[in-house]
Amino acid sequence: MRHVVIGTAGHVDHGKTALVRALTGVDTDRWEEEKRRGITIDLGFASLALEDDLAASIVDVPGHEDFVRNMVAGATGIDIALLVIAADEGIMPQTEEHLAILEFLGIKSGIVAVSKCDIAEPDWLELVLAEVSERAEQSPVQWEEPIPVSAVTGEGMDNLRAALTAVGRGAATRSADDLFRMPVDRSFSVAGAGTVVTGTTWSGSVSTGDTVRILPGEAKARVRSVEVHGEARESAEPGRRTALALPNVSRDEVRRGSVLVSSDAWQETTTLDVIATLLPTARPLTQRSRIRVHLGTAEVLARLTPQAEDIASGSKGAVRLRLEAPVVARWGDRGVLRSYSPVATIGGCVVVDPMPPRRPRRPQSLEKRVVTDPATRVAEFVILSGDRGVSVSELSVRCGVHKTDVPRVVDEVASNGAVKIHSQLFASAVVNAAKERARGEVDAYHRSHPLKSGMPRGLLRAAIRPPAIADAVQDLLRDEATLAIEGETVRLVGFEAKLSDSQGAEADALRTALRDAGNEGRTVSELESVAQGAREIAEFLVRVGEARRIGADRYYDANELEKLKNDIVSEITRVGGVATPAQLREKTGLSRKFLIPALEWLDGEGVTAREGDGRRLGPKSR
Repeated sequence: MRHVVIGTAGHVDHGKTALVRALTGVDTDRWEEEKRRGITIDLGFASLALEDDLAASIVDVPGHEDFVRNMVAGATGIDIALLVIAADEGIMPQTEEHLAILEFLGIKSGIVAVSKCDIAEPDWLELVLAEVSERAEQSPVQWEEPIPVSAVTGEGMDNLRAALTAVGRGAATRSADDLFRMPVDRSFSVAGAGTVVTGTTWSGSVSTGDTVRILPGEAKARVRSVEVHGEARESAEPGRRTALALPNVSRDEVRRGSVLVSSDAWQETTTLDVIATLLPTARPLTQRSRIRVHLGTAEVLARLTPQAEDIASGSKGAVRLRLEAPVVARWGDRGVLRSYSPVATIGGCVVVDPMPPRRPRRPQSLEKRVVTDPATRVAEFVILSGDRGVSVSELSVRCGVHKTDVPRVVDEVASNGAVKIHSQLFASAVVNAAKERARGEVDAYHRSHPLKSGMPRGLLRAAIRPPAIADAVQDLLRDEATLAIEGETVRLVGFEAKLSDSQGAEADALRTALRDAGNEGRTVSELESVAQGAREIAEFLVRVGEARRIGADRYYDANELEKLKNDIVSEITRVGGVATPAQLREKTGLSRKFLIPALEWLDGEGVTAREGDGRRLGPKSR
């Protein structure tokens, strides 16, 4: 069965509640004060069966100007607007304000019911119908022809039901496999059930036993039970009036304005980049203007920063909203803007970035992020994000991509120039700049250290921006045959460490000094008296196999060290077990100062193994 949500709208005392009662048999005025004053103060709800396979839930909203905030909370998430205009009064101030709110919220279709037709003279009724039709033609909402009705006599009620059925059949179907989100419009306690919250499920679905997060805040709750349109169900899908029982949650943790979600992709935010549209009657929006923002069922105060000039009356422009309390938003969400004081509806907004970067202070190029094609939109986000990139986990909420479309959109964006690194998307210009910097850094390192086999990967990693792609950039350059990576060393392909002519003479002097040192070797400080740049040249000789280093700074001629190793192994073999330090000193002629470091090196190489104070053969000598 299909379900739609119908929301009423209209001036106070134009008969919205009476019309809902005539349609459904339900009096949506629940509070004693509402009955005493004869006006709707808070939201009311009623179910309506339209056809065997089509049902509706009606949200009845207040019409009085003092309760517009409640009206906005009820109007969010509806599929069809039911605008009620009394035949004896026609279009009134609150009619215009409610109509503007419906337009700003992006309601696609609606029906105008001209109520109280039984008390209007025919000529006057005809004038009102003409006035309503003319105003409806100017609206972006697709309004049906106005229908004269009377909740008292029943006149026109069949026509109204038929129109609601026809429009309900054509309403867009919301996806149940998207991310779950339900703004809360009521919260109350029920004995045995705990805290119960109600709202319209905007997207995704929720089932008994699911764990939901309550945003803003950190509370979580397990859903004990689900009701849809007042009936117990195992799950609720989008477009349904939903009630959830949340045990172990206090009413202080969830109230009107809270949002229930199930995915960690949702985040609360205190900054929004939006496209704001002002009514012709509104005052211009200037830097630091303080306004009221209605988003979902939440109302928060905010300061705004226009992208460029002030936003004039009747125009639109990019704005950054700095909220005084956190909200939950998604790309494409629509909100209503109201002045701080005196309180009046001044415009609406469309969210184009619910999680904008802190800098720049003003919003940048928001218009490019309004495009409807998801891949094109994501590509713009990626370009504008620069070194920060865009996380794939952000695409559903920040960029408004349907959850099931994320893999396809990522592939499409990547095929058109973006680069996916781990779970981030970066613009090709960012990656290419990082690759060029990496190549330049390695080249500079080669020129500064011509005898080293390459640059330490950690050093190169620290030089690449943004850091998140440092390792991936090295891998990309390796795959492109620009860099060669050997362990923790990286070099340009084709680079080979070489001695210069002047270094060649210094290297010869070191070779001679090491051969003359025999099995005692020489420290760096001793070698510096032989050649300039002794450590770098000695390390080069180690890499090409002509020298060996033991410890931090003692170097040996490779052949001399090999002889020392053979002497020690032969002595241990001769004694048939464990050779004492005295026996090894006698064999090698080394003092303890030189012998012990050599033995510890051989232990580390697996050639020998320590046993007590002596040495036996290690695993690599057997």
